[in-house]
Amino acid sequence: MKLLLIHTGGTIGMAETGAGLAPKAGLVEQALGERLPTDVALFSHVFDPLLDSADVGPGHWNRMLEVIRSHEGLPVIITHGTDTMSFTGAALSQALAGEGRCVVLCGSMKPLGHGADAEGNLQLAIDAALSNEPGVALAFAGKMMPAAGLIKRDSEAEDAFRSVPQDHLEPSARPVFDDRRFAILTLSPGISAEFLRLALSCLDGAVLRVFGSGTAMSDPVVLKALEEAVRAGKRVRAVSQCERGGLEPGTYAAGAGLWATGIENGGRQTPEAALISIWLA
Repeated sequence: MKLLLIHTGGTIGMAETGAGLAPKAGLVEQALGERLPTDVALFSHVFDPLLDSADVGPGHWNRMLEVIRSHEGLPVIITHGTDTMSFTGAALSQALAGEGRCVVLCGSMKPLGHGADAEGNLQLAIDAALSNEPGVALAFAGKMMPAAGLIKRDSEAEDAFRSVPQDHLEPSARPVFDDRRFAILTLSPGISAEFLRLALSCLDGAVLRVFGSGTAMSDPVVLKALEEAVRAGKRVRAVSQCERGGLEPGTYAAGAGLWATGIENGGRQTPEAALISIWLA
């Protein structure tokens, strides 16, 4: 059997330096190789330089997709930092929908060799990858979680992630990420309509985190800024600021003005999943 490792960086492959933890080449490759059955051939693609996941973006997602697609049929383990794991999970889940690939994301809250979670997460990822079950998942804290709707819910605990169920994924319209500009914006009490207008003017589209099941302030200037963006052809998709439940337009009168702007309904999507979906549309 053959297995592909894509090592992007992150805490799992860091070591102590005089300035604190920093990525160190070879740590992940060695640890994974020591745990593989002898009849498994390992192919590795290591990012150079290795990245803190805070620096991961659409260009890196494209690179991961290129490597995955150039190794047709091989199960894949991707080691990755936790800070943007939810974005990468959504990106790969949607971009690879319908391709039947087994992709297992893996990271940790403490590095290898620190007697914490890294070794267990890596072994879980190996076991999952060798099963070669189609789908994109995260191996973390003793659990396998669908990667399409990940939320990092804790910045310190080993059990740092949960997965929010997402709707069935259809093959995406675009195979890779282009250079359009998208962002996640959040409604907050007293938000400036001018801020929204200026932010949207700089973007090709946005995800807007709204209140509860789909409400927003009734300020006509704020609503007009959203309507103008939609009329200008920008993709603006709403998601809930709540982790669970999603959106139900029409439940409250306080949401009528919001939905009248033509904004899209993100339903149960996480902000990360919604961002990826408008990027790949």
